[in-house]
This record gives sequence, C-alpha cells and structure tokens, in this order.
Amino acid sequence: DPEHHFDRFITKEDIEQIASWGMDHVRVPFDYPLIEDDDNPFQYKEAGFIHLDRCLAWCKDAGLNLILDLHHAPGFSFGTPDKNTLFSDETMQQRFIGIWQAFARRYNNEGQNIVFELLNEIVEPDSTRWNQLASRTIKAIREIDTTHRIIVGGIDYNNVWRLSDMPIFDDSGIIYNFHMYEPFALTHQHAAWTITRDYPEDFVYPSDIKPYNRFIEYVLEHGGREDYQRQKAICSQLPAMNADYITAFLQPAREFVEQHDLPLYCGEYGVIDEADSASRAAWTRDIAEFCLALGIGRAIWSYKGMNFTLIDDDGQPVSDDLIRAAALK
Repeated sequence: DPEHHFDRFITKEDIEQIASWGMDHVRVPFDYPLIEDDDNPFQYKEAGFIHLDRCLAWCKDAGLNLILDLHHAPGFSFGTPDKNTLFSDETMQQRFIGIWQAFARRYNNEGQNIVFELLNEIVEPDSTRWNQLASRTIKAIREIDTTHRIIVGGIDYNNVWRLSDMPIFDDSGIIYNFHMYEPFALTHQHAAWTITRDYPEDFVYPSDIKPYNRFIEYVLEHGGREDYQRQKAICSQLPAMNADYITAFLQPAREFVEQHDLPLYCGEYGVIDEADSASRAAWTRDIAEFCLALGIGRAIWSYKGMNFTLIDDDGQPVSDDLIRAAALK
C-alpha cells in the first residue's frame, strides 16, 4: 500500500535524526506515479504533493535543505534501459517537462531550501538527446521559477567520466552532478542485481590492490562493461586500494571544478551493508575528504534500507564511525 509506505517509511523523527548528525540536506527520491498516472497524463495529484509538502515542512523545522530527485520518469527507468522511450517519444518528453513545471508552480515561493534534480542516473549511451531534453526542461522551469537551483547529471548512470559530455548551461542556477560507487567490487559486493553476485571474495578497504585486480579480470572475462579497462589502467598504477584510487578515479571531478568553477555535487555515494563496518566508514571518509577539499557537495546513499542503510531496524545508526564520516565537514 503506497499510502502506508509514505506515512511510515520516513517520519519527522528520521528528519530530526539526520539533522542531529550534522547533515545539511536530504535528497528525496520519488517516482513520477506519486504525481501523475499513466492513464491520466498532465493531471497532477494533490495527494502526492501533500506527502512532499509534509517532508519539506519537517526539513524546514529541522534546518535541512531538500532536494527533490525524480528517480523514475514517464518512459524512463535507470533499471530498464532497453525499454525506455523518454528520449524518443515527444509525448513522454512533454510529460517530463510538465511534471517539472508543476513542481516549479508549486514551490515557486519557497526559498533556496528546495532544489530540483531533473532525473536520476541517465542510462543513455550517447548524451545528445538527454542534453537537449535537459535544456528544454530548464527553460520550461525558468518560465515559471527563475530562482531555484536545478541539479543535472550526465549519462552512463551519472558517471563522473561523462561530466565532459555535459553542456555548460546558460543558467547560473545549475548544479552539475555525478555518482560515485567505485571500486564497484567493494561498494556492491555480493549484490544480487549486479555482476558481483556470483563473485566469491569479500572486499575490504583500504587493502592490497591484488584482490581488486582479480575482480577486474573476472569482469572483463565475463563480458563486463568496457569502463573496466579504465579501472585496470588506474589500478595497475597503484600498490594499494586506498584514497589514492579515489583521487585517480575522480580526476574528472577535479578537472571540472578547476576548469569551470561551477557547483558540483556527488549526488550518491555509498557502500553496501554486506561490507564490513570499518571498510564502509573508511571509504566514506575518503570520499568525504576528497569532496570537501574541492568544495563538492555530497549525499550518501542511503539513509534507510535499499541495501545501503545507515540505520538498523530500530532506527539506530549501524555505526557511529560511518555516520561521522558521512557527516564530515
């Protein structure tokens, strides 16, 4: 029952706990059916907005900013790239733009405490169609709302190495976005939905580089993604898996900041809860320190559940060290 989920999954107490850890914002993922039904397009549901309004009120009371992250859009899911129609179907694109115009109308009078994230993890192989749709959507939002910041990520699941494929939009309110889950062997070990599922080894961090090199060879032998050639090149230069790897892998983020001096945001990063607690905390701290040094904002995935949880079934932190690393300032 969706209503039961919206009423119970995240409460005011959760928002207060996040604030108590020293965080400054929450990123709230939502899917478009919260707002719009496929059989009733361009009609926006008040009940869905009310759930978001309530979360916004909690955030304001707790002193937290709120990012509204459209996780699934009409004709788009990052989990089913072969079925997506958003980038080829003009009606779907108009629905996508319409949803964001509805948000712009609703929250036009809010302050800078609310931010719009156009779409989560674009899975297009080429950036042209997404860049065009993002530009159209930004313009459509700006017809209504000229002040709120808008987060835009690149293709290939917001891959940091595709930041250079993004246009620099003619809009000073844009925040550019990437996600960071590397080394994947660590962050997704034994995850049922990825190539790591059947790999027998556990991974720790920091550690010797050899177990990671073995995993890279395994992926390349099993038809894994071509970007593992990049992983192989990076890891071949390193004696250990540690912060030096993060610095090397996130080089495009450093270059973006140095070249453009524009806001950059790591909208997701995290280690699966299958990993040991010390490794989760150490990796999280190294990501946090990298981002802090360059003025890059960040949001850890995830607060609750989704295999990456920060809290246990009783709502208590799974690790104080992990929370401290995630909240590092």
